[in-house]
Amino acid sequence: MAYIGAASGDNALFRRMIQGWLLKAGAAEVKSVQLCGARANPQKARRIIESCDIVFLSGGDVELGMRILLEHQMVDFLRNQHMEGKPFFGISAGSIMLAKQWVRWRDPEVESSAGLFPCLGVAPVYCDTHGEEDDWEELKALTRLIPDGSLSYGIASGTALIAYPNGRVRVLGGEVHAFAHKGAAVEQIKSLFPDSK
Repeated sequence: MAYIGAASGDNALFRRMIQGWLLKAGAAEVKSVQLCGARANPQKARRIIESCDIVFLSGGDVELGMRILLEHQMVDFLRNQHMEGKPFFGISAGSIMLAKQWVRWRDPEVESSAGLFPCLGVAPVYCDTHGEEDDWEELKALTRLIPDGSLSYGIASGTALIAYPNGRVRVLGGEVHAFAHKGAAVEQIKSLFPDSK
């Protein structure tokens, strides 16, 4: 398994904690992909990713993670790996990085300054993770900016969303909140649960 820690700035303590979880979950080996700071090595990162069976993106900061991938010209490479059949998964910010787009504010104090920026798009969805405590505030801001009629998904803590290339999704673990952009409004629609469509 290739571990991409760009969203956490390749934080070593965070990486060791997550690697332990991944090994306990059944990974035979977790190889770290260094893309931050003086140890950044994009060529070696590409070789590791090409040699691995699956790619994992860690949590952290979505915008930081995407900026680092862009700086090292990894975005198209990762998209091509996915198109060739390599599976990807992530947690927290890593999950959002796999989706189509995310939201940022030019001025955090001004709601109208919100805008979208592109993510990897290997999962053809809009999503947020573990935002249930703030009632999915950031996800709702994102949903207001996506095309009318589009859906977004709030992946609650302890839950996973599997996104297929045809746009179909499947839920593991628990509830995924679904929102729709309808006109000027964001409407919460029927939640998804394991084995629901």
